[in-house]
Amino acid sequence: MSVGNVESHAEQRTLSVEKRPERAMEWGFMQWLCSGTLFADAQQTFGYVEINAGEKNPKHYHPNSDEVLFLIEGELDHSLNGAVFHLTPGMSIHIPKGVPHDAFNRSQSVARMVVAYPTPDRQVVMCEEGQE
Repeated sequence: MSVGNVESHAEQRTLSVEKRPERAMEWGFMQWLCSGTLFADAQQTFGYVEINAGEKNPKHYHPNSDEVLFLIEGELDHSLNGAVFHLTPGMSIHIPKGVPHDAFNRSQSVARMVVAYPTPDRQVVMCEEGQE
């Protein structure tokens, strides 16, 4: 579904995860399901993320919002401010605004998670080279 389609049809309020090539990252997959870009009246950003086995996302931070990550499936070692937190399914982690972080999937299966930000315009600053 295109962003224009969502904005032009006010009654359209739903989106689903669609694994399309343009959403693929070197390390996995990311799709936004709610944001100010997708819904003009949104007051948060919410997304679905996968990190492939043996991969990690680039270290980054969010200058304008906290993040909450909830792990649905798999395992992650999540670095946050010099500490590493091992996450298993059903666990969440709170990442404060402006704190560099990344997640490494040391397991043999895909790690699946949802992420939420209390702002409609989540911003990201990359600390390492790589795609968001």
